[in-house]
Amino acid sequence: MSYTSPDSYWEDFTVGTHYEHVRGRTVSNEDNLAITHLTLNTAQGHFNLDYMRSVLDGMFHERLVMGGVTLSLVIGLTSEDMSENAIADVGLTGIRMPNPVYREETLYATSEVVELRESGSQDSGLMTYRFTGRKADGTEVCTGLRTVLLKRRAFWAKADGNLEGGSDASSS
Repeated sequence: MSYTSPDSYWEDFTVGTHYEHVRGRTVSNEDNLAITHLTLNTAQGHFNLDYMRSVLDGMFHERLVMGGVTLSLVIGLTSEDMSENAIADVGLTGIRMPNPVYREETLYATSEVVELRESGSQDSGLMTYRFTGRKADGTEVCTGLRTVLLKRRAFWAKADGNLEGGSDASSS
């Protein structure tokens, strides 16, 4: 039984390929409050509704979803296509969060492969991709670059149960 996709090994990706990830995720109040409190984030804007409604002349109608929650959800939405065969995260750079996210908003993600390079090991390679998270109305809420260490098919496919399969990456 295969646990990983037969076409998400390092060799399957091509620089410039775009992915429109099919799943979306609606942010719940519980997502925001749990992660905000677990990480000891004391910024009241994430958990104090009365406070948020009183600052900046009432500009905010709701608590802000913490940036770490938004980032985690967007990266998670990319994972099935981009990093299902990841061995390790290597880096996150250039993170931008240009617009706020509030509870009950649904997020979607897109990605583009921007670099493939050797890792120095025969069983893996490095891939960097640009991810973008958007609300259902298209408003951009999160962008950045993620580098992952990915399995190579020749060394991992049999152990993963992927004895067949494997093709060039294609947009989803």
